[in-house]
Amino acid sequence: MTNISEMINNLPEQLYLEEAKGINALVQISLTGEGGGNWGVKVDDGSINVKEGMAVSPQLTIKTSAQNASKLLQGKLNPLSAFMTGKIKLTGDLALAMKLIDLLKIAGLGK
Repeated sequence: MTNISEMINNLPEQLYLEEAKGINALVQISLTGEGGGNWGVKVDDGSINVKEGMAVSPQLTIKTSAQNASKLLQGKLNPLSAFMTGKIKLTGDLALAMKLIDLLKIAGLGK
């Protein structure tokens, strides 16, 4: 299995970029545990760029374990259920979080 760092760095390949048209946002992903770290994800009207490290003034911060993030990106963890049960913590623009779910190319979500 690909490690979570590779999965995060390859997010543009795991998302429906056409669904990102009209979205301009900076998102901080902070993962704890083995393989964790911090990534800034810039969504810029149909393009997505990932940079390791802390984002400056993100509109949304996503905090979870590296294990939960891996499950999420593999379609083994529903993002809404994970949020409701506290497995994923969101800070900032929750409406943006809902839009970003539509970008995911995982089982049962997106197109």
